[in-house]
Amino acid sequence: MIVSAPATIMTTDELLAMPNDGTKRWLIQGNLREMPMTVRNRWHSRIIIRIGYLLECWLIRQPEPRGAVLGGEAGCRLRRSPDSTVGVDVIYISPELAAKNPNDTTLIDGVPILAIEILSPNDTLEQITEKVTEYLDAGVLMVWLVNPYDHTVVVHRPGLAPEMFNQRQELSGDPHMPGLRVPVAEIFAP
Repeated sequence: MIVSAPATIMTTDELLAMPNDGTKRWLIQGNLREMPMTVRNRWHSRIIIRIGYLLECWLIRQPEPRGAVLGGEAGCRLRRSPDSTVGVDVIYISPELAAKNPNDTTLIDGVPILAIEILSPNDTLEQITEKVTEYLDAGVLMVWLVNPYDHTVVVHRPGLAPEMFNQRQELSGDPHMPGLRVPVAEIFAP
């Protein structure tokens, strides 16, 4: 009988020390995940900017102190011991979390309120499911999976069934991001 050695648990510091060699890496409860870096297409980049703009428009109307909207593979350490550290296309963090993470930090050390993943052709169902599950288990209150191919958004919330929204519908941030309303069609506007 062959007994395999247990997988080595990796820390965020070890992850950040790895070479920048065209491989996308993240940690799920200390376990390294890797895949070839996807060349972002025009639509992916456009959707990140569009969502960031829509969230910023909401954010500037909020009273002080405000949280922060970050995008472009925003690094987040969701958990420690074992670490879960991921890059997220777009996040919104609370004012409290923003205050704890100065602007010169490499990654956000804490859980965002909203995590948005824009699907890419190389994403697998297994990878996406694992990330969404980890986000929710770590305490993310809303996860939006944006599908640029069929112009839909699937919203995940802890303890609730996922909900799919199409271009005729509107996303809501309530109750965690009061007043946030995003028409799905605006995400995919040319």
